Amino acid sequence: MNNALTIDVEDYFHVTAFEGTVQRKDWDYYPLRVVDNTHRVLDLLDEFGRRGTFFVLGWVAEKAPELVRAIARRGHEVACHGYGHELVYTLSREDFRRDVTSAKSLLEDILGQPVTGYRAPSYSITERSMWALDVLVEAGFTYDSSIFPIVHDNYGVPHAERFPHVIEREAGSLVEFPLTTLRTRLLGREFNLPIAGGGYLRLLPASLVARGIKRINRAERQPAVLYFHPWEVDPDQPRIKAGLKSSFRHYLNLDKTEDKLRHMLCAVPFGTMRAAIAEWSEARQACPAAEAAAEAT
Repeated sequence: MNNALTIDVEDYFHVTAFEGTVQRKDWDYYPLRVVDNTHRVLDLLDEFGRRGTFFVLGWVAEKAPELVRAIARRGHEVACHGYGHELVYTLSREDFRRDVTSAKSLLEDILGQPVTGYRAPSYSITERSMWALDVLVEAGFTYDSSIFPIVHDNYGVPHAERFPHVIEREAGSLVEFPLTTLRTRLLGREFNLPIAGGGYLRLLPASLVARGIKRINRAERQPAVLYFHPWEVDPDQPRIKAGLKSSFRHYLNLDKTEDKLRHMLCAVPFGTMRAAIAEWSEARQACPAAEAAAEAT
């Protein structure tokens, strides 16, 4: 089964954890490390023969268009992460439209081909910003990967569907590929354990995450998605002074990320999100035919 390997291409100073410390007007004053870090990721994926989907921030694409071309040239899918890394639920509908359409157009101009996938900064399509899905459909996106079925202080739709599904909106339909969770029981209570990557991969043993994805593939017959950021393979990045919680979330186990990714790339089959969705769609279309054949016999 094809699982989706995804990389959110942003720099260390873009993250939501530092938005109270780092002002957007000052981004140009911070050393740009995303180019070298992304090339490090590309080399790692080449080493394991893996392909992935890179959700590129428009701000990064504008600063480093050759990086976007290099991602595509090396066989990976380029998708959209918005332009300014602003939380969707803090924007008006029109501001969000401007953000995603400007980023999409920028990426398409660089690549000379359509960009059809989107992921919100910090998974900020939540119950209070579902209107954003209509904007994505209107802008020409065919899939989204922004909804995280967990409880979290910055994001999450706890009761959302856990696996790829088609969402019907007034503007049309698109495929939602949620961030992966493992249904778990602890102390008599069921909950969704986030095993989609990022800080969760840095916190949890890689072997546990790999086993969880394999269980989802085998027992639930569903694809999973793993995500991380180029700054997560960069333990030497400049330290930004922030609160205890923000610092913990950002800096935890940065020196262990690459080894954990190597474990995941060895243990689990991965490809692009576009390929995973295509395989899921084919299986979905084949199910009714298989059921009809079984009834006929």
